[in-house]
Amino acid sequence: MGEREIAELIRERDERGAAEFITHYGPLIRYIVAPILQNPHHEEECFSQVVMRVWENIGKYDSTRGSLKAWVTAIARNTALNMRRKACRDDTCELSDDIPSEKPGPEETALQNERRVSLNRAIMQLKPKERIIFYRKYYYMQKSAQIAAEMGMTVRGVEGKLYRIKKRLREALGGGENE
Repeated sequence: MGEREIAELIRERDERGAAEFITHYGPLIRYIVAPILQNPHHEEECFSQVVMRVWENIGKYDSTRGSLKAWVTAIARNTALNMRRKACRDDTCELSDDIPSEKPGPEETALQNERRVSLNRAIMQLKPKERIIFYRKYYYMQKSAQIAAEMGMTVRGVEGKLYRIKKRLREALGGGENE
């Protein structure tokens, strides 16, 4: 069953859609979530949350903007990162009210947006294989050994490639060697 049929079954609230979704996308979700959370209990909880978010928000999915796989990938990654942040917050003590807000002001927000656009532009200048390695390491937070095994490379080869990628990105973004 294809992604279009699965999405349609979920839209119709047909439970077969949920079963097909888990069969087709369950391994992908676990693959994305595992390196981010690294706690089996949190991974299972996150998996359930991702499935529920897809079920509840299928109306927001627009096939003209991308594939169901890409949409699910983004939901899985963001849900896992949110759970990780929450777990980190729960492990820390409460701060007093007189500490300034951590939220950036308008100037910092504008600078962050400019940096984000510049970084995306620089990343798009990388070769496709380099871009895949970069995303797997820094977006999906995979270990170098996993990337190496799945891409037919050595760990040292992956680390060397990442070093050169970061150096090229730093140069493209105007950073020097000592920054």
